[in-house]
Amino acid sequence: MSTDPTTSPQAAEDLGADAAAEAAETSPPTPIRLLLVDDEPGLRTAVTAYLEDEGFAVTTAADGEEGWQKAQDLLPDVVISDVMMPRCDGYGLLKKLRADERLGGTPVIFLTAKGMTADRIAGFQAGCDDYIPKPFDPDELVARVRNAVRRQERLLAEAARFADADIGQMARQITEIRSLLATGGSAKKPAAATPGISFTPREASVLQLVAEGLMNKEIARRLETSIRNVEKYVSRLFIKTGTSSRTELVRYALENGLVE
Repeated sequence: MSTDPTTSPQAAEDLGADAAAEAAETSPPTPIRLLLVDDEPGLRTAVTAYLEDEGFAVTTAADGEEGWQKAQDLLPDVVISDVMMPRCDGYGLLKKLRADERLGGTPVIFLTAKGMTADRIAGFQAGCDDYIPKPFDPDELVARVRNAVRRQERLLAEAARFADADIGQMARQITEIRSLLATGGSAKKPAAATPGISFTPREASVLQLVAEGLMNKEIARRLETSIRNVEKYVSRLFIKTGTSSRTELVRYALENGLVE
């Protein structure tokens, strides 16, 4: 007796996979994750309700210290923070965020009653991305949040595009350098190279991965950090080694035994 192919275990598995793929394609996009930090309970409740009605996923915190703890777990897409708060104010929270490898590039919007020009300048100088004085129009807040998300997406896309550029050429150059060193050849060291320089553990990790031919996007994924932070570390490595390109950096590292 012949077996209906559609009822075989393999066919059932294939159908299940197709159904799962179709469901994934039709499933709604992941909502933008917002962290709202403010010590006014009424404002937190009202703003959260409005933002959730607009499709955002909102997590709240009562001050900068709680906001910092929740940010580490949530990894929000945007942080909206008051400035004047107990325990840790908005500036303190911003400083913690900017110093963290995973959160350093997160857009931060200050939402505060302090609306004087000097206060706005201080906020921007501290590293916030936008500044909205209270009282505010909730529609304006939504527009600014969406704008911050779009700007961040453009920056990441642009960084990824440049990170992937000429990857084939870079791989060939690294192969040539390794071959040159393996055969006892030598290449001229950069004029500004300084013997005995030291690297932080993170810089050393980035240097090793650059020497392995990984581009910034791949390094960010491997180290679980942002592309922006990888670019920062690569720039530091250029400065410390006196090099001006990834090829020169790899040559320098290999000649001086800085990578495996």
